Amino acid sequence: MMMRRGWIAAVVLCFVIGIGALLGGAGENQAAKGADRYDHVIQFPMERYPETGGHIQEAIRKGHSDVCTIDRNGADARRQESLKGIPTKPGFDRDEWPMAVCLEGGKGASVQYVSPSDNRGAGSWVGHQISGYPDGKRILFIVK
Repeated sequence: MMMRRGWIAAVVLCFVIGIGALLGGAGENQAAKGADRYDHVIQFPMERYPETGGHIQEAIRKGHSDVCTIDRNGADARRQESLKGIPTKPGFDRDEWPMAVCLEGGKGASVQYVSPSDNRGAGSWVGHQISGYPDGKRILFIVK
């Protein structure tokens, strides 16, 4: 009987540890995983730009890169490629992830319709955050 209780306690403990690992600190795990993939980390403020933040999270969950390699010179061509075939919609902007300023952007990027204020505010915020980084810098985006 004592041996059985010990075995049950061990199984329960393993289960609790496993659930804690799955649920706790997702942003920290994302940053720690593959630190050689990026040079800097930016925490995108979901509370300020919920539509854009939600889009970024969803796109990353579906397999798009969470790292943006800055490449300003190719942004116009990548934007044109990512938005190709996606019509404009009155009252909305077309938000892209990865962004056109990222080498990972362009053809195959995730595109969602979002409100102009959210999209443009987020774009301005990101632009300010990356303004000090030269092309080629790899930025890990964590949505908080």
